[in-house]
Amino acid sequence: MNPVTSPKEFFGFELGSDYKIARWDKIVEYYKLLDSQSDRISVTEMGPSTEGNPFLKVVITSEDNFKHLEEIRQNNAKIADPRGLSKEEIQKLVENGKAVSVHSMSLHATEIGGTQMAPQLAYDLITGENEEICRIRENVVFVMVPCFNPDGQIMVTDWYNKNLGTEYEGCNYPSLYHKYTGHDNNRDAFAHNIVESQYMGDILFKEWNPQSYFDHHHMGSYGARLFVPPYKNPVRPYTDPLVWNELSLYGANMCYRMEQENLSGISMMSQFPGWGHYGYHWITNSHNIAGMLSESASARLASPLYIHPTQLKGDGDQATPFYGQQVQHTDPWPGGWWHLGDIVKRQYFAAYTVLDTMAKNRKQILFNMTQKALRQTKRGEENPIQAFILPADQYDQGVMRRFIKILLDQGIELHQKQEEFLCGHVVYPKNSYIIPLAQPKMGVVMNLLAQTRYPDNDWTRNKKGEFTAFDTASDTVGEYMGMEIIPANEKIADLGPVVCRVPCPAPAAFPQTRGYVLSAKANDSYHAVNLLLQSGLRVWRINACPYHDFYVEGDAEKLNEIFTKTNAIVRTVDQPYADMTEIRPMKIGVYQRYYTGNADEGWSRLLLDTMEYSYKTLRDKDILSGALEDVDALVLPSDELAMLYGPQYFKNDPQYDNLMLWVGIQPEDKQSALGEEGTKKIAEFVRRGGRLMAFNKACAYAIKACDLRVTNKAAGLPLSQFNTHGSTLKIKVDRQNPLCYGMPENALALHWDGPVFEISERFHAADYVSCADYAQKDVLQSGLLVGEELIAGTPALLSVACGKGDVVLYGFAPQHRCQTHGTFKMVFNALYKNLK
Repeated sequence: MNPVTSPKEFFGFELGSDYKIARWDKIVEYYKLLDSQSDRISVTEMGPSTEGNPFLKVVITSEDNFKHLEEIRQNNAKIADPRGLSKEEIQKLVENGKAVSVHSMSLHATEIGGTQMAPQLAYDLITGENEEICRIRENVVFVMVPCFNPDGQIMVTDWYNKNLGTEYEGCNYPSLYHKYTGHDNNRDAFAHNIVESQYMGDILFKEWNPQSYFDHHHMGSYGARLFVPPYKNPVRPYTDPLVWNELSLYGANMCYRMEQENLSGISMMSQFPGWGHYGYHWITNSHNIAGMLSESASARLASPLYIHPTQLKGDGDQATPFYGQQVQHTDPWPGGWWHLGDIVKRQYFAAYTVLDTMAKNRKQILFNMTQKALRQTKRGEENPIQAFILPADQYDQGVMRRFIKILLDQGIELHQKQEEFLCGHVVYPKNSYIIPLAQPKMGVVMNLLAQTRYPDNDWTRNKKGEFTAFDTASDTVGEYMGMEIIPANEKIADLGPVVCRVPCPAPAAFPQTRGYVLSAKANDSYHAVNLLLQSGLRVWRINACPYHDFYVEGDAEKLNEIFTKTNAIVRTVDQPYADMTEIRPMKIGVYQRYYTGNADEGWSRLLLDTMEYSYKTLRDKDILSGALEDVDALVLPSDELAMLYGPQYFKNDPQYDNLMLWVGIQPEDKQSALGEEGTKKIAEFVRRGGRLMAFNKACAYAIKACDLRVTNKAAGLPLSQFNTHGSTLKIKVDRQNPLCYGMPENALALHWDGPVFEISERFHAADYVSCADYAQKDVLQSGLLVGEELIAGTPALLSVACGKGDVVLYGFAPQHRCQTHGTFKMVFNALYKNLK
């Protein structure tokens, strides 16, 4: 074998050294060097990241396996879905197959250990010749994503180096460490709104179908040194039990190996539940893949952190209520200096042990994969729900296409009926879609499509007896998107052809005519309207139309180009309508703060960029210096009142320490505070004719700033009295209100412990208009709801006149993570002027 350059030779220091972070551009260079020096590694640029940096996929295995890599990949797909194969064929696949493990490093950019560890792991695997490493190369195909967030890695590395040697050394990055998502990037595993998620989805669900997935993270600094699987309760339903047992196998082996290496502080079955958000390390379990995460105690980026023994604590729940020796934490770390190198060592052996476990148990793991697929298929056959029907006549056809893409990106099997069919005494239109339960991905189908109720038991209640959930209580993306999904309790015959690609409407070719009407029911039409307005064309809303569709006139060739790009639903008319109101775009500002940034702000910008709205990002200094004079609408993404007003104003508040725990110290020029002066500027902006749009928790600030006579009935209530934590609630919409044009009368809103409005104004109550209300009863669709009597029948969306302007209070999350397509129009409508 030719000489291979070690990481220390290339970077000039041991990866994991104090005060040193290898930057992504140099790491990319090193992987390409390894690719040129060894036949045991293949490095592929999957494409550019969100901001144009290389996104790498690294495959490591033996030279012989590389010669048959495509055959291995194809056989692995059959192992993941062995339906129709005989026992003998399955046994042959298992005998000859190779185990596949996919690992992602440093998905969260401030959690730097994984990406710093990865080059050393790659080097050792391609150069090592001991028995373990040779067995791994022979039996395992290791697919590594050395950095899930290249943009953030560069941001954080440069930030750390800038502050090295100052009082701010090792402090948190002050803004989002991804253009749009920041820490929320792992919440995009089913929607694939950002390109990095799309790359990972392609690796996992289209290309490799691995038996294990491992995501390397960091956590807080003052508990266990490293969390490894298995997870604690509760577990997400519809997952094959073999998955949970495999997680125990991997986790036990990791703990065992760490103890052999004298690496203390390893915790398992604590802190992180088996039912968490549907990020990659959790959604993979529903794909029959043993989906794991490690969570390392953090240092100060690459600077060491001293932890006094008395500062060490358990995670505070029923699993590990105190810091000390216990079954889940057999060898507690005693305290002292904690280094990046300590993180790197533990993550290294965690990753290495998974590969070693797979190599030693290859046949059993491959056989398990076939059994999980067949068992899940059988469970689907025996489920009272036999299939889900997605009728072709969905309210918003463009959203339906996006929904189908989500299903296909997950590798879910769906069919299209080409003729009308009868099911349960209902005739469904031709071209409707059928998602059968009898398939290996039954667990994914149920969690994304079926009505879900978060479990209420000892494992989901904290020490106070309060109902709790880790992130959203439901991931029912079909509900988020406003899809009509019908559970079929009988088997549907002749399912129709398997859908292999997203349906794409034929390109528009409208003739020159007097006018064109764009359906306001379709989100895509708002995209088209933005492009029409930017091109200088005039656009109207049709007041006589129940949905207030859009009307435009112009050159057919130019219009067709826009209609085709946006997939807008268009019809031609030979004359304008008698009753129309011209609309004009608003000049939009989006408030952006420091203190690690606000993910909801990033998601808001992503939605606006996707739909091609023009906007300005405004910080405190912009607002204080008069930038609102050139803005018509100011968007306040969901945020705590204290974070908007400024945490420094809340030092005497009991919650101040909790507010600052995540933020930490920040340089003075990276601190945020609208404060009294900024708040006054915003109030003046509204009174002279501006529109203030406050999403979810930001409503508290908007109410305070503009002195609105609105109270939050849920304010200060414990979780035992009011709690939704990311659940879909039923709302009734006033479709004739301009903010709700194009909406259906009944819809679902994603509510995450947001406000519950009560109008307290007595003299000018007509200024307070409820545009949508929560249902009078049976409010909950999916997730959890404590305190239905508090929220039932109350306003969900309020428009309040304030001087010459108005304040729009969204008591829910209308654009949550760019996933809640069903309520996007309530945001879009608010960004146009001159509505009746």
